[in-house]
Amino acid sequence: MVTGASSGIGRACALRFAEEEASVACLDINDTANEATAASCQAQGAEAMAITCNVAEKADVTAAVKQVMENWGRIDVLITAAGTTASTPLTEVKLSSWQQLLAVNLTGVFLCNQAVANIMMAQKSGSIINLSSMAGKTSWPATAEYSAAKSGVIGLTRSVAMELAPHGVTVNAVCPGHVLTPMLRQIAAEAGLREGITGEEWLAMRAQDCPQQRMAAPWEIAGVIAFLASKDARYITGQAIEADGGMVMS
Repeated sequence: MVTGASSGIGRACALRFAEEEASVACLDINDTANEATAASCQAQGAEAMAITCNVAEKADVTAAVKQVMENWGRIDVLITAAGTTASTPLTEVKLSSWQQLLAVNLTGVFLCNQAVANIMMAQKSGSIINLSSMAGKTSWPATAEYSAAKSGVIGLTRSVAMELAPHGVTVNAVCPGHVLTPMLRQIAAEAGLREGITGEEWLAMRAQDCPQQRMAAPWEIAGVIAFLASKDARYITGQAIEADGGMVMS
């Protein structure tokens, strides 16, 4: 079960798990792109379905989980990749924008974790992988709401991991660095405008922020997530793993 499956890291995760011969439920608010992701999974020979879901709405999340259970009878892996971003100076952040970003990036993660918890505890198995960010461990100007939400995801992950550990369920967060996704390109355009440069110039600058001096491709983050969902990672839980080319370290 992958939220935010229409693009970026969520889409890469859906395709990676289809490659691993999993049955994949693709959840997103963007129906057309989400259906395209499910079709790509099916083209790899996997069972897949597209489900319209706004993760910030409890009713949507509940309905999505019900549909997955009616079709497949279990949920082995939850990946919460749905997210949005903002790049606004603190003094210009509107309360409505703050609330909307936290609703998707933090409350949405909470609702999805909560919705699958009883299922996984009953199964005595399962893996939850929540998408945080390097912004959950460090910050920079004009990211107040985004950093707050991603820090919150790490705290939520640790709490859920503590509760579900006795039931054989692992819960971890992945903290990507700069990943070339549509969302990052949106950030680049906004930041570049503020700094008087193009979005591509901003991306080139940011690529130098980490020791590897490059940005990640979405499939690289999907690989980390696939590992965390595998039997090789059964003794890893409550972690916030950086996949950032060494950026936070440096």
